[in-house]
Amino acid sequence: MLQTQFIRANRDFIVERLKVKNFDASSIIDEVISLDETRRSTQAELDNTLASSNKLSKEIGILFKNGEQQKANILKEKTSALKASEKELSVKLRETQEHLNNLLYNIPNIPNALVPAGNNEEDNDEVFKEGDVPTLHECALPHWELAKKYDIIDFELGNKITGAGFPVYKGKGARLQRALISYFLDKNAAAGYLEVQPPHLVNEASGFGTGQLPDKEGQMYHVTEDNLYLIPTAEVPVTNFMRDELLNEKDFPICYTAYTPCFRREAGSYGAHVRGLNRLHQFDKVEIVRFEHPDNSYKALDGMVEHVKNILRDLKLPYRILRLCGGDLSFTSALTYDFEVFSTAQDRWLEISSVSNFENYQANRLKLRFKGADGKKQLAHTLNGSALALPRVLAGILENYQTPEGIKIPDCLVPYTGFEYIN
Repeated sequence: MLQTQFIRANRDFIVERLKVKNFDASSIIDEVISLDETRRSTQAELDNTLASSNKLSKEIGILFKNGEQQKANILKEKTSALKASEKELSVKLRETQEHLNNLLYNIPNIPNALVPAGNNEEDNDEVFKEGDVPTLHECALPHWELAKKYDIIDFELGNKITGAGFPVYKGKGARLQRALISYFLDKNAAAGYLEVQPPHLVNEASGFGTGQLPDKEGQMYHVTEDNLYLIPTAEVPVTNFMRDELLNEKDFPICYTAYTPCFRREAGSYGAHVRGLNRLHQFDKVEIVRFEHPDNSYKALDGMVEHVKNILRDLKLPYRILRLCGGDLSFTSALTYDFEVFSTAQDRWLEISSVSNFENYQANRLKLRFKGADGKKQLAHTLNGSALALPRVLAGILENYQTPEGIKIPDCLVPYTGFEYIN
């Protein structure tokens, strides 16, 4: 959430930069500035009314003490009028603040200067590519056919139990899934991330804190009776660890990693491009989350990108990195790099990670501040990334490592799986 003082001081800059996200902010920004002026004037009027009321109360006490009851009663009538005015102003201030907050929640984060203009994923900038695409044997299959052939993932059984997008992993498929989770967590822990196990449901305040609410409300599974939401990613509960916290400058960086299942409604997702593991309603993901001093957040972002690179190098999967354009950038992100693995059997790129810097946008929603060396309070910066999302990594391994003898397991995973082939 953007700060109102920043909006007041940078109106034209904000409007211009948000055009990169294809968001026309002019009217909502002007309304925010107008409401903030109303809030300020109402607060000033309320403060003056309270001060006058307190002053009269002291005078009334002195008059009663001196036996001047008639004068005291006259002043009491004035205080009654002031109290009525105080009540009206308090209601006006609360309603104005609520309206202002609702508007602020609906303004996206400002994209970093590196973010290119564009409308959709076709306009993203490829900034890095590494790894050789393997040449598959002539009977090579897409992963959903391989899953059926080797009986390692049962999409029909998941559909029977729950519905489409909820697969059942079996035998070596389940063990490979578990191996990937353990491998990712170990890599992250070795890089300095503290492993945590957060809840898989969050309250409404947590959803607002990271920006899933109100922007992605329709994409989250909602437990209506308890007003809780199934998490779309570990980013939500882990980032909310720091909600309403005041840190010290020396606390940075704070780094967490977490494995969780993730739940997304993915409304309107149909077609061949979402077959098999390409898009699911429930999937596993290992996340990394960082809380940083503003001066270090972009250096930290570069470090996160290098960290994910190293994992993919270990897996020996061909991948590329995209800098997302404004039209493909999330509501809350200032800068995002997407990692994509090449699926040889499908002849297409599959997104397997997003690494983002939110600058102080989430921190303002979270009320996450730190005390600098000068004693002044500032908003922290938050970052997060997938390291990694399992379904498409698994799809990439199944397809790129398939041989006539079976599916070879990447060398780095063999200590975790206990087997070298699925056959």
